[in-house]
This record gives sequence, C-alpha cells and structure tokens, in this order.
Amino acid sequence: MTVVDAESRFHVLAVDDSIIDRKLIERLLKNSSYQVTTVDSGSKALELLGLRDEADDASSPSSSSPDHQDIDVNLIITDYCMPGMTGYDLLKRVKGSSSLKDIPVVIMSSENVPARINRCLEDGAEEFFLKPVKLADMKKLKSHLLKRKQPKCQPQIQPEPEQKLKPPPQPAPKPEEAVVEAIADGISISDCNGSSSSKRKAAAMEQQEGLTSPESTKPRLSNSSLAVET
Repeated sequence: MTVVDAESRFHVLAVDDSIIDRKLIERLLKNSSYQVTTVDSGSKALELLGLRDEADDASSPSSSSPDHQDIDVNLIITDYCMPGMTGYDLLKRVKGSSSLKDIPVVIMSSENVPARINRCLEDGAEEFFLKPVKLADMKKLKSHLLKRKQPKCQPQIQPEPEQKLKPPPQPAPKPEEAVVEAIADGISISDCNGSSSSKRKAAAMEQQEGLTSPESTKPRLSNSSLAVET
C-alpha cells in the first residue's frame, strides 16, 4: 500500500462559515489526498458527528432527522470565529464526548491572539493554524492522523533470563574402588622401599664380614723375615 492510498483513507471534516476559506481548505486537503467533508457551522458539524447542538435539541422534537447521518471522521479542522458556535465551543463539545474525544481537532483563525491560542491548545486542540492556511500546514496533519490510527501498544512480555547450566557433579568413587586403589598404592610403595632396603642390608653385611674374617686378622710376613729364619 502506497502513502497516497493510506492518506486517502483519512477523512477530514472542515468547518468554516466563510465560503472562500472553506473552498480553500477543501482544495488543500484534496491535493494532500484526504477525503473531505465541509460544513458552514459548528452545529452542522455536531449533527454529522452524531451529536446535536443544545439549541437544535430544544427546537427539534426529535434528535434524529432525515438529514442526520453519522460519518467516520479522522480529524476535524475548524475556524475559530463563527456565528452561533465558535470553533472553541466545538472543540469543547468534541472533547467532552466519550465517543468523539479521541478525534484530533485543529483550530484556524485569522487573528493571532496568544491567549486564545494557548486556551485552545490547553483544552485539547492539536494545532492552531493562522489564516491563510498553506499546503505546508496540511503536512502537519499527517502525524496526528497516523497517531490516532496506530493501535494501542500491548505490554511486552519480558523473556526470562537464561540460566547458566552448571556442569554435572562428578560421581564419588565407590568404596570398593577406593580400597583397591589404596591397596595398589601401598604395594607399589612397599616394593620400592623393600628393594632399596634389602640392597643396603646386603652391602652392610659384606662390609662387616670383611672386617671380621680371619684372613684379615693374620699378620703378613715379609720376605726378609723368612730369610733370617732359614
């Protein structure tokens, strides 16, 4: 779907008692690819929206009439200074309705009165345009239309943190295996110690036998002594 197709689905209700300003705003909105419905008073705007002006309700026997129709409006742009119901009064009626309070409302005026502008913005107006309205002002409407079209954000479910897997514990050796290992270690140690000690004992015995042998105790005769005796 292109941007033009998306914008063509937006329906704007333009309210202005001046036919010149009404035709101008209608042309600008259509050039911006919006669907446009124009009325010349706030009471007619309320009638199209499914609401009735209090004065009309008092004079009419029934709130429904052959001309009454409910339309799907995505945004309302209205003049501030109008006879009967001003743009500010229309803003208050729309924002006071439970079914229409979410519709964005934009106010237009040829008079730059800061107190008036601030009051409209504080009471729910999205924008306040100074006349003559320009094509650049129409581009500002897109953000308010898209904001209303966006669905409500659903709460995001936070994923649970991944738990680090601990290495499985090493199984303890069985008692039988521990005994066998201990016996094997003992045998190897005793074999090594036994062989070395037996060698030391054998060497000590040889030295002792050499010292105590009778041959070693006998005196040796020299050749000179044997000659004298003969």
